[in-house]
This record gives sequence, structure tokens and C-alpha cells, in this order.
Amino acid sequence: MDKDMPMVGDKLILRGLKFYGYHGAIPEEKTLGQMFMLDIDAFVSLKKAGLSDNLADTISYVDIYNLAKEVVEGSSRNLLEAVAELVASKTLEMFPRITSVRVKLWKPTVALIQSSIDYLGVEIFRNRAAE
Repeated sequence: MDKDMPMVGDKLILRGLKFYGYHGAIPEEKTLGQMFMLDIDAFVSLKKAGLSDNLADTISYVDIYNLAKEVVEGSSRNLLEAVAELVASKTLEMFPRITSVRVKLWKPTVALIQSSIDYLGVEIFRNRAAE
């Protein structure tokens, strides 16, 4: 399997996360800010939690949400790629049981485009480095 292809298996799914941040390559984006949206897939075995029905055997969606919120609402970055990379790397760092993560990050409005768009953004997929 190609190392950049999403793995098949269990995952925690977070969709349509909305945060206000100050990321972008033009000065107005850094001073005025704008809405950013994320989808996150965190690949992790859910079998134990499925059998035990115990929160301790899984990872809380709320913890992943809070991590993404901290990154997007935190320090300004020039590129969406940098914000997505930070969400992915911190997710893998904070949650050792997560084997891979997919982060889709987008802006519903883009200052430099004066026509109707759904959104522009990036999507990355990161595997935990073999130890």
C-alpha cells in the first residue's frame, strides 16, 4: 500500500469544525481574521471500546476538537498547509494510540477571489513514524 494512501479501518470522525483564526499570506487575513473549517479522521482501533463500552478504551472526540481549536485559534501562520500540518503532528504526538490522521482544512471565503466558491483548502494525511 502506498504510504500516502489512507488506511482502511477504524477511525474517529470529526466534521465541520469551525474556528476563527488569523492565518493567511496577505496582511488583512492576519489582522481581520476569518473563519476556518476542518474535518479530521483519526485512525485508531476502536474494538476494545466497542466491546467494553468504556470511554477509557478510546480517545475523546472533545480532546481532539480542543487540540484543533487551540491550533487554529492560536499563533498566526502564513499557509493553510502549516496549520494542517500542526493539527496533524500534534494529534499524533498527544494521542499515541492514533496511527494515522487526515486533516482537511479550508476557508469558506477567500479575499483574493471575487466570485462564488464553495471553499478552497488543503487535505493532508500523516502516518505515525515507525519507531
